[in-house]
Amino acid sequence: MAELAEYIDGLPNICGSEQRIAEAMRARAADPVFLPPGSAGFGDQSSGFAAALHMHQPLIPAGGPDLRTAPIIGNLQWMMDNPGIGDNHNAPVFVDCYERMGRFLPELLDEGLAPRIMLEYSGTLLHGLRQMGAGHVLDTLAGITNDPRNRQAAEWLGCPWGHAVAPSTPVQDFRLHVRAWQHHFAAIFGLEALSRVRGFSPAEMALPNHPDVAYEFVKTLTDCGYEWVLVQEHTVEDPAGAGIRQPHLPHRLVCTSSRGDVASITAVVKTQGSDTKLVAQMQPYYEAKGLSPEDLAGRRVPPLVTQIADGENGGVMMNEFPPKYFDAIRECSGTRTPAMNATEYLERLYSAGLGPGDLPVIQPLFQSRIWGRMTPGDGPDRLAEVIRQLHDEDNRFNVEGGSWTNNISWVRGYEQVLAPMDEASSLFHERVLAKDIPTDDPRYRNALFHLLTAETSCYRYWGEGVWTQYGAELARRTIEIITHDF
Repeated sequence: MAELAEYIDGLPNICGSEQRIAEAMRARAADPVFLPPGSAGFGDQSSGFAAALHMHQPLIPAGGPDLRTAPIIGNLQWMMDNPGIGDNHNAPVFVDCYERMGRFLPELLDEGLAPRIMLEYSGTLLHGLRQMGAGHVLDTLAGITNDPRNRQAAEWLGCPWGHAVAPSTPVQDFRLHVRAWQHHFAAIFGLEALSRVRGFSPAEMALPNHPDVAYEFVKTLTDCGYEWVLVQEHTVEDPAGAGIRQPHLPHRLVCTSSRGDVASITAVVKTQGSDTKLVAQMQPYYEAKGLSPEDLAGRRVPPLVTQIADGENGGVMMNEFPPKYFDAIRECSGTRTPAMNATEYLERLYSAGLGPGDLPVIQPLFQSRIWGRMTPGDGPDRLAEVIRQLHDEDNRFNVEGGSWTNNISWVRGYEQVLAPMDEASSLFHERVLAKDIPTDDPRYRNALFHLLTAETSCYRYWGEGVWTQYGAELARRTIEIITHDF
């Protein structure tokens, strides 16, 4: 089967091959990715740890002096072109951070060790690297993605192409982000490589907790072929509304809509905060060393300490992570507390006779309070009424989703950005999606590229200043493209 082109008409390949992408995700769904043939269970392993690196740079309208006409470039390129501003001098170090795992893993494998790492790169970063002439980064990463020996150490995680936050991104757009990333990844690394991507990492670890949005979020992931999702410990609860008692074991995230529809997916729980120091200093390994097997459905299984952090931001990640990572891998390889990627852990768990149905059930935060006042199937109008009642009684109650920050709303305070984004999204739905414009139509791809670029979380996270202007300008361009071309 011929591979996908990485660029079409000057734009990254983010749509048009939906059937081939779905076939690739189904092709090896029943085959283990990391479990060696003939292996089963965990042996004498007492615990394990998984570390993930999140890599992202937005695309910005900053390739010239006039905001309304400036070419869209990667923020990393803008940093390179303006080294005297702020911390832009770090741009060359960032480039190395994006590439270095492609060097570290083979080096450790050459030593006879068992390194592991999970990688999550946004589509806007992948495009920005290629656009700025940093294709060597992608070439190096290809070596740990497709080489039969190296790829056992690296697990890629899917993500929304434009780093869009799920709680405040229209559900139909979020699905487009998920599919776009799959297209782009397959176009760079191959369809077979995509078939080995089983887990999903939400942008900003933001999990929707509005029942209807949460249901669509999980349904999108399962429809797109994902088997598990990374969730933040304090954004979920058990069905009674209590916190998780065994955060180092996988769970089953079950989301029910107001109409009574149910979607579920395996959840790997990320504990504690998103401080890069936790991963840079390999805290997951040192925590895992103090743990022992726990009870799960009548079996004793090793717990897995899971963490994710930015892979480039901050001096601790830039400077301290490499030696700490090498030290930890050299110390843990061959011991009862090895590094394990999450899919590898789940494959060993299931090979031991356990299945997704044996995992404890969790749901997004605050949903127990909602279901305490209504029954699934009562419908969206009743849900809206219950949400209003709960908020009136307790202003801490919200259905805007939780993330690693948990003190940031992804809705309140962003009206200046969300209004044009919502208009762009509505126009795309009305004039493109609702009219079944073919996804391989050049007009569709151009409009989609601009829409997904405009929905990057950075334009909401900062909330004011030039980033708000960037977001509004990208939304304006999207509206103009759709209005003109459709």
